[in-house]
Amino acid sequence: MIRHMKVTVKGKVQGVFFRTSAQAFASKLNLNGFVRNNHNGDVYLEAEGREEDIQKLVDWCAIGSAKAEVDEVLVFPGDLKHFTTFEVKR
Repeated sequence: MIRHMKVTVKGKVQGVFFRTSAQAFASKLNLNGFVRNNHNGDVYLEAEGREEDIQKLVDWCAIGSAKAEVDEVLVFPGDLKHFTTFEVKR
């Protein structure tokens, strides 16, 4: 079953290639959606795909890119938006 999740990642997650790394990992999992920086220093992403693949992305977010220091990952379900790619938004 296809799911939609909204994920906020808190910590030192901007300026450490988190978004690009998240996009690469999500693409490997065949997930669609987007990732962006929030003004408050968090990274926010939305992902759609198989529930087990989204969970793998959420697990990855808890570690993040090589230089990231993740403090917290918040996950909330959302309504399907039928994304067709996984994009890095500016």
